[in-house]
Amino acid sequence: MKRTMLLAILLMAMMMLAACGNTADDTADSAATTVNEAATDVEEAVDDAATEVDEAVDEAEGEMEEATDEAEGAMDDAMAGTMAELSEAPEQCTALPLVEAFDVDGDIIVAGSSTVYPLTQAMADRFTDEGYEGQITIDSIGSGAGFERFCVSAETDISNASRPIKDEEIASCEENGRTPIEFRVGTDALAVSVSTENDFVDNLTLEQLAQVFSGEAATWQDVNPDWPAEEISIFTPGEDSGTFDYFVEAVFEEDPEPLLGNTNAQFSEDDNVLVQGIEGSPYAIGYFGYAYYVENQDQLRTVSIEGVEPNEQTAESNEYPLSRPLFVYSAQSIIDEKPQVGQFLNFYLNFVDEEIIDVGYFPASDEALGNACAALGDTLQ
Repeated sequence: MKRTMLLAILLMAMMMLAACGNTADDTADSAATTVNEAATDVEEAVDDAATEVDEAVDEAEGEMEEATDEAEGAMDDAMAGTMAELSEAPEQCTALPLVEAFDVDGDIIVAGSSTVYPLTQAMADRFTDEGYEGQITIDSIGSGAGFERFCVSAETDISNASRPIKDEEIASCEENGRTPIEFRVGTDALAVSVSTENDFVDNLTLEQLAQVFSGEAATWQDVNPDWPAEEISIFTPGEDSGTFDYFVEAVFEEDPEPLLGNTNAQFSEDDNVLVQGIEGSPYAIGYFGYAYYVENQDQLRTVSIEGVEPNEQTAESNEYPLSRPLFVYSAQSIIDEKPQVGQFLNFYLNFVDEEIIDVGYFPASDEALGNACAALGDTLQ
């Protein structure tokens, strides 16, 4: 376009010169030569400019295409990494079909152990974060009360438990058309704890634990002559708690009467109440799931039992005397009626090991988790 305009201007100039008559042939010839030379120079300049523009456009298009390819590659890599994180199942659960949380709808009702509660809540939160749009209601009421709601009143879909289900509870479930299926999800260690202000109790034997929590030892000096002659304050979960059941089983050979008969013991189903009571006195002692100790370790410290400190290694090996399994329960009839329950349990078992340490518990063994995955796989077929 620019070249055409320039040539038109030059043609008009030549015509004007011609119209001036025959003033002087030499002058006309000279002017024509000058005009032609100028036209040639202009045409060459236009060609050079056009070439530079074309080269600049080609270079910009190349850079843009390269940048686009790099951005698309980065997005593909990021998407692949995200999908791998969401999709990779632990080796022992590869038999289960993978669940996409955003494909699941329908509500789920859970109740039971206060110990398992924070773990199930963590899994429910992750399920929601990854796209589940239903509602998961979780009540922390203790293992015994949880089984009552699951088996007797048949109100819940999943029961959290920090102990295995009892024969009479299974019978109650079956009366309501529910055959309980057990899924092992982790390992806990009961944390026998004292205040950080307590500077004398570092270790207790199981026999000394029985003396303390039964009230046979009224003061710390009754346990050890070198300890203060101060009254012992006892804080313990209540009878509906699986933590209480397990402590009684391990320390009192399944006889709860010595602990229930201790008039100096304060019982509560709320672990936070226990924590507050223990940290409020250097002469108090209590116990709860390890996760509650972790949450409050600035105010509390654990007491070794039989010389063994609670941690992941001693809990899983059962070297620590107060370690125990953690479970969730459901039933084939529930999963058939509410498929979202099976899908959530699938998600739970696939990813529980990625969350459990942060909650404060320890992973179940590969064998135990593998058995849980196999049981669910049979249910989902």
